[in-house]
Amino acid sequence: MTELTFDSFVEEERCKVKTSRKKAKQLHTCSQCGKSFRQKGVLKKHMRIHTGEKPYTCSQCGKSFRQKGVLKKHIIIHTGEKPYTCPQCGKSYTDASGLRYHLHIRSGEKPFNCDQCGKKFISSSNLKKHLTVHSDEKPHVCSYCGKSFSRLTSYKRHQKTHDEVRDHMCECGKSFTRADHLKHHQRIHTGEKPYKCSYCDKSFPESGNLKTHKRVHTGEKPYHCTQCGKSFTQSGTLVTHIKKHCSVSE
Repeated sequence: MTELTFDSFVEEERCKVKTSRKKAKQLHTCSQCGKSFRQKGVLKKHMRIHTGEKPYTCSQCGKSFRQKGVLKKHIIIHTGEKPYTCPQCGKSYTDASGLRYHLHIRSGEKPFNCDQCGKKFISSSNLKKHLTVHSDEKPHVCSYCGKSFSRLTSYKRHQKTHDEVRDHMCECGKSFTRADHLKHHQRIHTGEKPYKCSYCDKSFPESGNLKTHKRVHTGEKPYHCTQCGKSFTQSGTLVTHIKKHCSVSE
């Protein structure tokens, strides 16, 4: 039996630390897209993007999800629970991000700036989407027509135009390629107008309609004519103005 000395004990502990660090540095790589992750569990979750596996199913409507956290948020739709409340107007939201976005709109704060053009955004996700305008990189290429896209979501959306996958069905029989298109369509039946103006009592079926309407109260005119300097609340009005008054003849 080998006698355990202090030096051998220290050496053994050093070996354990080295092994531990080596394991921590070891990366788990996705065989489909090449992305790497430090934890095997994170790779397993990521793989569901490629396999389409959705192991978490809602017991009330049967809809399935890739992540447990997303299912948890979805269930709130059925319970009607809205635990996040605006302290200024009392409006409630199902998740914290919805409340944060609402508070940014109320304050007019746009803390996320594009370092290339100076444009400001309410959320980091909006800025991230905007940055693809400046990037020439379009790694997602359509195998049918060769069209390329900077974002995976845009690519998948485009693919459906070829596949004609209309997996989002309305009770009236109409089908749609995207869930948000179905949601917008269903407002025709329900009369739902979820976007409410914080300045008056008017409500709108689309967020874009509300955004345009609020300019009546704020006086904001984000569309500028580069030729004469005039500003407008809507892009369509700017286009009409340029055609009638500021078009440059060659």
